[in-house]
Amino acid sequence: MDKSKVIAAYKRGFITVRECGQILGVEEMQLKRLLQLEERKSTFPSTSQRIGS
Repeated sequence: MDKSKVIAAYKRGFITVRECGQILGVEEMQLKRLLQLEERKSTFPSTSQRIGS
């Protein structure tokens, strides 16, 4: 399963943080880092996205 889909399910409240970690196969500290990275991805547009015209 795609890690961003699992993290999105956690953020939407469909699964707990523990379940999220179990699905991804990571421990608490690794999961916190993954969540931070995903948050940064959603904050900054990717280089493939065009802004403006």
